[in-house]
Amino acid sequence: MTTNNQLDSSLHLAKTHIGFIGGGNMASAIIGGLLKAKMLPAQFTIVEPFEATRTKLQSDFGIAAEATADKTLTRCDLVVWAVKPQSFKEAATPVATHTKDALHLSVAAGVTSRSIAAWLGTERVIRAMPNTPALIGQGITGLFAREGTTGMDRALVDAVIGVTGQHLWFDDEAKLDAVTAISGSGPAYVFYFLEAMVEAALGMGLSEAQARSLATATFAGSTALATASTEPLATLRERVTSKGGTTYAALTHMEVKQVKSEFVAAMQAAAARAKELGAQFG
Repeated sequence: MTTNNQLDSSLHLAKTHIGFIGGGNMASAIIGGLLKAKMLPAQFTIVEPFEATRTKLQSDFGIAAEATADKTLTRCDLVVWAVKPQSFKEAATPVATHTKDALHLSVAAGVTSRSIAAWLGTERVIRAMPNTPALIGQGITGLFAREGTTGMDRALVDAVIGVTGQHLWFDDEAKLDAVTAISGSGPAYVFYFLEAMVEAALGMGLSEAQARSLATATFAGSTALATASTEPLATLRERVTSKGGTTYAALTHMEVKQVKSEFVAAMQAAAARAKELGAQFG
């Protein structure tokens, strides 16, 4: 449901200046979406230490990124942190001086909002856990806001993250570790299963193009069906499965090999690693 705050923040994006610390894939996904939403290149300040990435930002968006942080960041209403977890603390030191009045949005996996608030000297911090389908506007992002943020702060982030796809707010920051394991890392799981389906199809004599089309369309169609349906996922699965049939043969093999339980264990390992990253880097 669209709230008045969401409408207000969308209307005021035209007056918002956004800084990005890091200009890689996730930053580019957000910038590209915001430009499509009618923001202008002049509304962005980007700090990106790598020359090749700065060149790409100029080529893709017409935005000249800076190699280091300076006082131009003082004009930012919002600063988006798109840096590697291990680089966050070091990157925060030269930025904090110029951005104490800004709202801060972090997309760095594992780095806690408490550490970010301490490094930047502000409680206006929101953490986000996006995923790579954001690159085509079909992402899903988990969000957590510290108590120092306002309703308008959260509404602004609704508008900014909204250009990358869907998003969910969480009251407990610890749940972002689960978000990381399920949806943040999730695209890799899907690609992994797609690879397996293509490999199987090739072994059965189909061409690479045929195999990829069948596999990707099956995932896309099944996901669309699950999204449109209110029925339990088990019911949807059972409707494809006739006892003694082909699907039954495949699923029985997976159950014998404990594919589901091992898959669950794999995601638990991802969540544990997300927690470790928080302990290690902030």
